Amino acid sequence: MVAMKLTSMIALLSLALAGVVSAAEPAEKEKPHQPKPGSAELERMKALAGTWKGKTDMGGGETEITVQYRIVSGGAAVEERVFEGTPHEMVTMYYDKNGKLAMTHYCVLGNRPGLVLKSADAKNLEFDFDATCGVDDKTEMHMHSLAITFDGPDSMTQTWQLFDSGKPKEHHPFTLKRVKS
Repeated sequence: MVAMKLTSMIALLSLALAGVVSAAEPAEKEKPHQPKPGSAELERMKALAGTWKGKTDMGGGETEITVQYRIVSGGAAVEERVFEGTPHEMVTMYYDKNGKLAMTHYCVLGNRPGLVLKSADAKNLEFDFDATCGVDDKTEMHMHSLAITFDGPDSMTQTWQLFDSGKPKEHHPFTLKRVKS
């Protein structure tokens, strides 16, 4: 009787261990995730992946700027990181919303305005404020629009428009060049 119980316990333990081991191993025929292509404008943003450097004036005189672009979420989004590692660090996520390029800007002002693509051509992308993003554009200071001009494959200018109390304030242009590795 004791031998039977011991045999049953060993058999149960073996089955349990076999389940743990097989759960830890990937299935032999698993295929890697193939992201579906995004809009032409999202694909254009993906081409920016890498490091870009330039100059901007945020109101205190011209300063050096470094911008990092990374393709994230299996190709579904592009992350833009500005002033990384500083108190002024900001992140913008570009993604398709209902088949059209959109963005959410996580701002040093403490809010996260959303912008949607207003127009696009071979050299330009223009974004405007998305009133459904949760930022009160009449009372909160926020980034309200963005224009990106592609001056060449390794050169671009971004112009951000700040709004305060429902009115346009200063523009913040960034002139950027791709850093070659």
